[in-house]
Amino acid sequence: MKAKTIFITGVSSGFGAALAAEALGAGHRVIGTVRNEAARQAFMAANPGEAFAVILDVTDIDAIPGVVTEAESRFGPVDVLVNNAGYGHEGILEESPLDEMRRQFDVNVFGAVAVTKAFVPLFRERRRGHIVNITSMGGYITMPGIAYYCGSKFALEGVSEVLGKELRSFGVYVTAVAPGSFRTDWAGRSMRRTPRAIADYDALFDPIRRAREEVSGKQLGDPRKAAKAILAITEVPEPPAHLLLGSDALSLVRAKLAALAADIDAWETLSRSTDG
Repeated sequence: MKAKTIFITGVSSGFGAALAAEALGAGHRVIGTVRNEAARQAFMAANPGEAFAVILDVTDIDAIPGVVTEAESRFGPVDVLVNNAGYGHEGILEESPLDEMRRQFDVNVFGAVAVTKAFVPLFRERRRGHIVNITSMGGYITMPGIAYYCGSKFALEGVSEVLGKELRSFGVYVTAVAPGSFRTDWAGRSMRRTPRAIADYDALFDPIRRAREEVSGKQLGDPRKAAKAILAITEVPEPPAHLLLGSDALSLVRAKLAALAADIDAWETLSRSTDG
């Protein structure tokens, strides 16, 4: 296995921290982004050797090209980009301000795309590279109370698939990795929650919110095993365009696709009626 240089956004916790640890353990060099100097020092102290942290808020679009240029100048060509930085928003759509949606998309979509755009010319010119976008099973399935989050992950799934088709002839691959429920901070301190206000939604949503809070930290998925799986696809000559992680993601996404196929079949006659 050839050692790689891997650039990971959001290495302070969750999948980013797990992936950085596994990559370093496998002999790779990791450049990770953090939000402040304290986090930078903590990451460097916890991961001595080939670990380097740079301060970057992915919503600071103007700062991204300079950070990428400096990283490659200091540490050499990056082989793998992992867009991991992101968070979840929970709230009934009617109750959730549009500003929360903008913030959700700024981080989960625009930030990831901006970092990607800084690397794409480098990968294309070198005729090699792998972009891994951490999406979610929420980029396939939906449930009440996470409309903004699901919308952002549906968007990143679509962008990833298109980009993969644009770059493949240059030897550059794009994989959208969609985890199910894992023991990260997603449902805990990383979740932004809009306060409840409309009683009509109580019966629908309050049990969902309680269940999510109760299961936080007890989910089936192991972040270290997810990190190993992500590293595995960076080692194959033809990585997948999409990868689900977790048995819950497999079952829920398969059920969604079956329901979608059933809807298409049920309304096929009406769909065809618009031709000619």
